[in-house]
Amino acid sequence: MDTQLDAVFAALADPTRRAILSLLLEDDMAVTDVAEPFEMSLAAISKHLAILAGAGLISQQKHGRVKWCKLEPDALRAASVWMQGFGQFEPVNLDAFERFLTVELRDEAPDHG
Repeated sequence: MDTQLDAVFAALADPTRRAILSLLLEDDMAVTDVAEPFEMSLAAISKHLAILAGAGLISQQKHGRVKWCKLEPDALRAASVWMQGFGQFEPVNLDAFERFLTVELRDEAPDHG
């Protein structure tokens, strides 16, 4: 459990990975479409995607020659439960937490225009 939680928080610590999650909030995307708004190589984006997949925040599936990425929002539940354990925080309403993350992640997404 601690290793998985470490992976989630480490993945979320990077602004590029948070921006990728924001993109995937809209819909599943091909890796090349995920990479398009970023000024970095496809290999660099693939490394970010591997970290997100390793943390369970996204899943990847190959359809023909195209690798698709899908957001896995349930991976955030363990982080939410962990934060509740401090007692300093009000119990987290997971729906409100998801809405909060949606807004925050969209604010950090690269400009598409």
